[in-house]
Amino acid sequence: MSFITGKHMARRTFLRGMGVTVTLPFLDAMVPAGFAKTRADGRTRLVCIEEVHGLAGCNEWGHQQGLYAPSTVGADFELVPDNPLTSLLPYRDYLTVISNTDVRMAEAFSLPEIGGDHFRSTAVFLTQSKPKQTQGSDIYCGTSLDQLYAQKFGQATPMPSMQFCIEALDQAGGCTYNYSCVYTDSVSWASPTEPMPMIRDPRVAFDMLFGAGTTPEDRAARRKSRRSILDWIQGEVADMRKDLGPTDRVRLDRYLENVREVERRIQMVEAHNTSGEHRELPEAPIGVPDSFTEHMQLMFDLQVLAFETDMTRITTFKTGRDAQNRVFPESPSSQPFHPASHHGNREDRILEFNKINQFRVGQLPYFLDKMKETMDGEQSLLDKTVVVWGSPMADANVHNHRRCPLMLLGKGDGILKGNLHLKAADGTPMANVFLTLLNELGVEDINSFGDSDGRFSVTQPVGASS
Repeated sequence: MSFITGKHMARRTFLRGMGVTVTLPFLDAMVPAGFAKTRADGRTRLVCIEEVHGLAGCNEWGHQQGLYAPSTVGADFELVPDNPLTSLLPYRDYLTVISNTDVRMAEAFSLPEIGGDHFRSTAVFLTQSKPKQTQGSDIYCGTSLDQLYAQKFGQATPMPSMQFCIEALDQAGGCTYNYSCVYTDSVSWASPTEPMPMIRDPRVAFDMLFGAGTTPEDRAARRKSRRSILDWIQGEVADMRKDLGPTDRVRLDRYLENVREVERRIQMVEAHNTSGEHRELPEAPIGVPDSFTEHMQLMFDLQVLAFETDMTRITTFKTGRDAQNRVFPESPSSQPFHPASHHGNREDRILEFNKINQFRVGQLPYFLDKMKETMDGEQSLLDKTVVVWGSPMADANVHNHRRCPLMLLGKGDGILKGNLHLKAADGTPMANVFLTLLNELGVEDINSFGDSDGRFSVTQPVGASS
């Protein structure tokens, strides 16, 4: 076995066998005698989720109907039944809604940029910086929120950050108005010239987390055998369990069951996608489910496993593409996403787009449930995480970037209070919120971010005294 014996087990403990490396979750046995049972590193996790193309509630009529921003400011805010955020009400105490912030760097500043909103918005979301209009290699945008945090606090983990996505990347000929496709494809930027690669295939993410085979040939052979990665470490698990207390044994067994369940679901997707049966997404890798919900849930599960094992503390998740024409059979709407967003200000079509918004936002409770159920020391992962969810676009019908949707979830080790609606003053950049978050998260050496012009409290309504 590869863990250190003695007074306590090393925090980063691995079980290895036949090219498989399984990192363990935080266990009581990893705490030295006399210390509190809390995570040794103490670092807050950060999740950034981009919802593309705005919400129906950011349209003027949709706003009047309360389809995004709550009608009341402060604690105990109210939501109308059709508001997509109603699916999050079971997590009201972990929810901070921020309304009326602008993403001005996604707007057109010159005539050649008009019409190119789809092809620059994603790059702007977490950088709040203006992308250089180019199809060449001279791309330039900004360093993103997640990467600034990763550069300071992600280096102690095997993967400083992980980037996930749902839709296809590198669409040949699909990025126009003289914008490179990297602006459309990546929400995360390590520097103004370095977009981070995104992972669409759950199998790829699973193999990254668990070292499932040292070569592509090894991985292919293991998958063909249909054996679980856990089969290769059974002996190590049995030996280790003998030295664990009852609580740790339960926690270890639950963790290994979760790993096996995620692996089993990926195997089922791959079996279906190689069976010759009809696929809704024929161009997608074999590990990608046709079902949007199933894909989202697998990606959420993989992020929870990554946090639980401290393989990474920072993830980003791009949940779509602005101009996608995907239909969501699991939703109440039969309309394609992009055409539905261009509702022409017709009330019936705004409500139809809102149905898709409800479905997509409704994926989040699954993630929150998993985070709440997963303990990290004496607190849940949700209590130790800041989840940033938002869109760089507001009213998709007219490609407007003013009064964009934004919310924060989790408690972030006390950074966030929850049960709060904060409405920004007119003209407030979303970058002000991100600057404040970075400072609160411990990146204290920056005084500006993107087009910020100040800070924005994430715990006090505008004008409120502390």
